[in-house]
Amino acid sequence: MAGAIASRMSFSSLKRKQPKTFTVRIATMDAEMEFSCEVTGRDRAPGAGGSAEVKWKGKDLFDLVCRTLGLRETWFFGLQYTIKDTVAWLKMDKKVLDHDVPTEEPVTFHFLAKFYPENAEEELVQEITQHLFFLQVKKQILDEKIYCPPEASVLLASYAVQAKYGDYDPNVHKRGFLAQEELLPKRVINLYQMTPEMWEERITAWYAEHRGRARDEAEMEYLKIAQDLEMYGVNYFAIRNKKGTELLLGVDALGLHIYDPDNRLTPKISFPWNEIRNISYSDKEFTIKPLDKKIDVFKFNSSKLRVNKLMERQRLAREKQMREEAERKRDELERRLMQLKEEATMANEALMRSEETADLLAEKAQITEEEAKLLAQKAAEAEQEMQRIKATAIRTEEEKRLMEQKVLEAEMLALKMAEESERRAKEADQLKQDLQEARESERRAKQKLLEITSKSSYTQSMNSSTTALPTDLPSFNLISESLSFDFKDTDMKRLSMEIEKEKVEYMEKSKHLQEQLNELKTEIEALKLKERETALDILHNENASRGNSKHNTIKKLTLQSTKSRVAFFEEL
Repeated sequence: MAGAIASRMSFSSLKRKQPKTFTVRIATMDAEMEFSCEVTGRDRAPGAGGSAEVKWKGKDLFDLVCRTLGLRETWFFGLQYTIKDTVAWLKMDKKVLDHDVPTEEPVTFHFLAKFYPENAEEELVQEITQHLFFLQVKKQILDEKIYCPPEASVLLASYAVQAKYGDYDPNVHKRGFLAQEELLPKRVINLYQMTPEMWEERITAWYAEHRGRARDEAEMEYLKIAQDLEMYGVNYFAIRNKKGTELLLGVDALGLHIYDPDNRLTPKISFPWNEIRNISYSDKEFTIKPLDKKIDVFKFNSSKLRVNKLMERQRLAREKQMREEAERKRDELERRLMQLKEEATMANEALMRSEETADLLAEKAQITEEEAKLLAQKAAEAEQEMQRIKATAIRTEEEKRLMEQKVLEAEMLALKMAEESERRAKEADQLKQDLQEARESERRAKQKLLEITSKSSYTQSMNSSTTALPTDLPSFNLISESLSFDFKDTDMKRLSMEIEKEKVEYMEKSKHLQEQLNELKTEIEALKLKERETALDILHNENASRGNSKHNTIKKLTLQSTKSRVAFFEEL
């Protein structure tokens, strides 16, 4: 009996020691992971007699997912969940189970990008970050959450095929190899009287041109095209202004944009982030404070409190992202500056060594030339002595034999002197050649130093033109301590020519791409079913006919003063 009671007590004690856990499923764009997370537990603190309570917060789970993926550019991403048909994001400082998440296990979160970079090529560093963005943007285009015109859809599909299959090989990638792939939005497929084989033929024609591009390069090209689409990276929210007019608020990396509910492509007004000082909300009312304190605040209403909270978090998170991006750029600029300093020091040392070597070689060449002249003079004297000996009359055979021996010795000496003189002359020529090479090395060292100087100037100009950040950001000063050089007009002209050349090449590439898109658009236009055009198709075609694009539209909208744009918003 006592043994049974002891056994039950032991089992009960063991049961109490085990922490309670809950299962979490994390769905990324191409994989799923499951984690067992502790709710509460009793962990003994190292070196202490007591115990500490363990509770998982959003940050604990988010950091675990990022470590598992090997992701360092964490500021773009978050954990998303759905509750009551509303999308929400996990708060970092709040316990996971204190969120309004479903109670049944496993609790599912989607690891997705919350914020989109303005320029993917410049802002995305890690390959895993690029890959996750590529998959998410590709899905949004296929799900028609981002509008993409038909010709651009075909081009993007060709880069997606390059990323998955590698270089095109007609012996491997035969007709029908894309039959099971989802590459085009259904809206595009339904808009034309074209068979799957016809679409595959056009995608493959562009796919064959991408030979040599690695997966990450193809995915980056995809993102560079997608980021110019009007709906890329925009989160839309239903709002009303003071007059009660129904509008849409679009939030993206560029700022806040006001849209007509029937037109999500072209904003009516835009407010860049650098014009906004603060966003606050009370109940269902949002208040936007412009950076210019002389301008009155403007307000709008949202019927959903959850949307309000989401937008406020998005604004704060965007500021945090900009701060982290600024810190990353600062670290990169400091690292580059140190590298330039090291290169400049090495170039200076190489220049000094070249100058010293040139001086030594010049001195040695002069000495060798003098020795060669002295030997030539001795050889001439020996020749004269030989002639004098020959001219002397020798009467006795003994004297004659001795004289012949002396003559022979004199000839041998003269020959040796001549050979030595010739050798010294060759050595002098070689030294002259070495001197020329040393001077050439000195010239290259100076050229290298000049190039480093140009790079330093370019780096400093980049630092001075960094995009303006919110006023609460820390300021960073990069000081070049001893890196000062004189620039010549020719060097600046050369640098300007190189920059202009790169600009021309980019423009030519863009022009070629646009010509290809226009050619495909013209080719398939005859097969279009006009009656199946959506409202977005019509709006996009109108924008294209006027020459409007995403960036020049926003640029035109921000030409007016902030005050006039606020007044326009109030009157909508």
